Amino acid sequence: MGVEHIANIEAIDGAMVTAIADPTPSSQQWAKDTMADPSGLAVFEHHNELLDSGLCDAVVIATPNMTHKAVLDDVLGRDIHVLIEKPLCTKVADCHDVLAAAEEHPGVVWVGLEYRYMPPVAKLIDQVHSGAIGNLKMLAIREHRFPFLVKVNDWNRFNKNSGGTLVEKCCHFWDLMNLTIGAEPVRIMASGAQDVNHLDESYDGETPDILDNALAIVEYENGVRAMLDLCMFAEASQEQEEISAVGDLGKIEAFLPSLGYRQGLRSAGREGIESEIVHDENIKFEGLHHGSSYLEHLDFIDAIRNGGKADVTLHAGLMSVAMGVAAHRSIDEGRIVELAEVLNDPNA
Repeated sequence: MGVEHIANIEAIDGAMVTAIADPTPSSQQWAKDTMADPSGLAVFEHHNELLDSGLCDAVVIATPNMTHKAVLDDVLGRDIHVLIEKPLCTKVADCHDVLAAAEEHPGVVWVGLEYRYMPPVAKLIDQVHSGAIGNLKMLAIREHRFPFLVKVNDWNRFNKNSGGTLVEKCCHFWDLMNLTIGAEPVRIMASGAQDVNHLDESYDGETPDILDNALAIVEYENGVRAMLDLCMFAEASQEQEEISAVGDLGKIEAFLPSLGYRQGLRSAGREGIESEIVHDENIKFEGLHHGSSYLEHLDFIDAIRNGGKADVTLHAGLMSVAMGVAAHRSIDEGRIVELAEVLNDPNA
């Protein structure tokens, strides 16, 4: 994800990558290879060296999940803008600490939840908010995809490092639910397991413990219900993500990677459904996320230049982590979990 950010910044007028910090030589080289001209790039092994250099107006944190809190502690002590990759932290208590530390921070603090910028998804959210399908009643998100990719030192094979699949992977989808529904989640009921992936792998004698499938239902304070359907051994899927929003007047669907979009009203039935492929003419670099990271950087830079606030807030980051933690607790304990329980648990 670090090189994805580098490639996006390289494509933006008036922005440039001046320095990177990474302790892994192969990752340093990957970053250099991503750049058109890395000759002026400063390379550091530790993030504090980069922060001390004075070479950056803003930093992007794209480190392993379990390091986010420690890196943020150092960054938030400096007068510098920051985009922190998802998940904000692996623990709810750490997220609370970050929010408290950021209260006095003079810069923009932005959470990298770029799924909300994907063109058909952004249109779905806008149309729901505009009342195009009446009052939203149900929201369903399906991700059927490939297993977790290989990361440096295989850190993402264990819950203790990633926060768990429903934090690491699904924070995007909890965020989309919260943003689309426009209300706070109240409770979660989930079922999941590790049924297929990584069972034959071993790292220092330990077998990976990350879930590879789950179903979850979320109830919101305004009465809307949402559902998540995750499967990470479903490579034989035409669409990786499918989002369905149903109101009392109609239905909207968004699809990835096809960028497909469908919208219709109950009164017109199937014959009245309109379909299209949604593009955003502002995207100059598609990258690995359908141009969403590019659009996210444009808004991040605009907030920096114009003294604005983050559109993707630390509260959004906190809630996306808390919902994942609550879903894992629901699976582990076989019960419905209230969000208030997790948000108020100092050990969560």
